[in-house]
Amino acid sequence: MNDGQPTESDLKKALNYLLEWCAKQHFDNTSTQLNVLPDTGLGQAEAARLTANLSLNRAQSFHSAGWFAHMDPPTPWVTWTTQAFTAAMNQNLLHPDTGEIGRQVEADVVAALAPHFGMDGGHMVPGSTLANLTAIWAAREVAGAREVVASELAHLSVAKAAHVLGLPYRAVPCDGAGHIEADQLGNLEGACLVLTAGATSTGSVDPMTPMPKAAWVHVDAAWAGPLRLSPTHRSKLAGLDAAQSVAVSAHKWLWQPKDSALILFSDSTAAHQALSFGGAYLAAPNIGVMGSSAARAIPLAATLMAFGLEGIAERLDACMALASRFAGHLEADSRFELWAPPETGVIAWRPVGGSVPDLRAKLAAQGYFVSQTKLDGEDWLRSVAIHPGIDVDAVYHAARS
Repeated sequence: MNDGQPTESDLKKALNYLLEWCAKQHFDNTSTQLNVLPDTGLGQAEAARLTANLSLNRAQSFHSAGWFAHMDPPTPWVTWTTQAFTAAMNQNLLHPDTGEIGRQVEADVVAALAPHFGMDGGHMVPGSTLANLTAIWAAREVAGAREVVASELAHLSVAKAAHVLGLPYRAVPCDGAGHIEADQLGNLEGACLVLTAGATSTGSVDPMTPMPKAAWVHVDAAWAGPLRLSPTHRSKLAGLDAAQSVAVSAHKWLWQPKDSALILFSDSTAAHQALSFGGAYLAAPNIGVMGSSAARAIPLAATLMAFGLEGIAERLDACMALASRFAGHLEADSRFELWAPPETGVIAWRPVGGSVPDLRAKLAAQGYFVSQTKLDGEDWLRSVAIHPGIDVDAVYHAARS
């Protein structure tokens, strides 16, 4: 039993297991009983083999060329290794003693990304649900926000955050393309206005030029935020830098493993000060919702270094082109209906006079996965261009056959 630092041999062994599993074409169908704590352990190697069988053989593969369904990406292999390294060292960013390197890498990643969103800093959280909660909490503490206003297509986490923080929530209607109706905003004097950059069902972006005047403006850019890194498409989020806070999910269009997101502020010093708590054992303030926190910035840092800004932009542009190509197929075919031209790589569509669930099931049976949503109470298919390797032509031909 080794309770000390993992040795080079330990790390090599773990990596060799991973590479061996990934190289196999398939796994056996054996499983193990997971709902009973065994009296006698199987050993780490056998436990790893059995759980790899479940994870790599039976989990949905986002790397498939037919994955055109949800905002869950294929992860680059550099994140697999760096995720394994962070698990091996198990740094805790709550305290400099237990997470010095993780804290530094997170600060570096935030410093590199924040200017692209017109923000001056922030921190990482497990997802945009916590990012939105943190932003609205800051709006209440810093700007005295007394209500939360967002579009009817805003992510459910916005209403959830308002509820947790004890703030009234007001939903504003959207136009036919999924944009918040500016003339329906009403009085925003004491409001935290949440604008959506990439609605979950439609990918639509609320207008931000000119930015509405409110006590605090937060942009939930969980999905479309990374387009700010693309010279070709950054204008779709024009005006974003006039907001007080921005949420971005790195585990969506930056292709990170769960859980990886950022909450960024235009004045991070004021926001972090308002959200800081101390403790007798802490050498640095605990900022935000999280207490103990993993070194989730390390896989993101590795990805940014691996691809660079140009490589990230190329992947984003490729996804956007695939969405436009698929939408073009649908628009030219009278058998299908397109809800609206895709703004940020999300396509809502359906068969004319056909069953949405039936077509979805038919596609799945052929290895092509699309998701389903409701718009104005009606069923629509939803395709998300998150994988640069999606075969959109094959998906279209399978749908029309």
